[in-house]
Amino acid sequence: MAEIKFSTGGGNNNNMNIDGKKAQKWTVALIVIIGAVILLFNCFAIVEEGFIGVRYRFGAVVQDDLIPGLNFKIPFIEEIRHVEMRNQIYTFEGDAYTRDTQRVNNLRIKLTYCYDPNFMTELIQRVGINNIEARYLVPHVQKISRDTIGRTNAERLVQSRGDIQFEIQETLERELAPFGIIVTAVAIENIAFESEFEESIQRKVIAEQDAFRMENVTVMREEEAKQVVIAAEARAESAIIEAEAEARAIELIQAQIAQNREYIEYLKIMNWNGILPQVIGDGVNPFVVLGSENIPAQRPAQQPAEQ
Repeated sequence: MAEIKFSTGGGNNNNMNIDGKKAQKWTVALIVIIGAVILLFNCFAIVEEGFIGVRYRFGAVVQDDLIPGLNFKIPFIEEIRHVEMRNQIYTFEGDAYTRDTQRVNNLRIKLTYCYDPNFMTELIQRVGINNIEARYLVPHVQKISRDTIGRTNAERLVQSRGDIQFEIQETLERELAPFGIIVTAVAIENIAFESEFEESIQRKVIAEQDAFRMENVTVMREEEAKQVVIAAEARAESAIIEAEAEARAIELIQAQIAQNREYIEYLKIMNWNGILPQVIGDGVNPFVVLGSENIPAQRPAQQPAEQ
């Protein structure tokens, strides 16, 4: 029986072994490179503007003031979390009652706040950043707003909303500061009363405006009357001054006449208009001066007749 022998092709197996080893080496190198890249990226964290970075090491806060930009960390051991330091807004909506038992419907108050960097670790350890609103803002804003409105009459709340806002803000600033929360602004965005009360307030405001208008008219008329009196007094005073000046002038003239009789002739000359009087003298036989048209023309003298 003949034997059949198969060749194993040893040369090809050697080549395949070499190629397999190379592939393994490249695979290991690729894995090392990928691991190095991942490790490198895990060595840094970027903190954006408006935030600060908080460094955690095995879950514990070790640093709370990382500035915006690229920050180093130990891979897989440390973690950097972002906390927003810009102004944030919390809005309270609800009802309240004024001092005179008027119900405020749809009360809406907007609180603007930010975190105090000096209290960051304490805030995180005590309540956590995500729980600050529920733990501090909700109860404080509701209580202080309602208490402040409860001490205020409804009419004052309508007419002096800015004062009430400032009072609420001052109280919130004082109450929240120990927890590391900085209150930057408070705004009462909406106040609504029962329709009957709003109508009464509107009627009162209109009546006050009418009264103020009438008061202005009265003041204007009083001022006009004062001006008339002042003008009359000024005219009277002016007349008195003129009369006194005229009397003084007469006194001076009389004094001149008494001292110098020729002053009268001087005055006559100064005031004569150039026309002669028709009658001169004051006796029983006045001398009458006739005008030239009344004087008869003189006849020429007759010559004696010739003999």
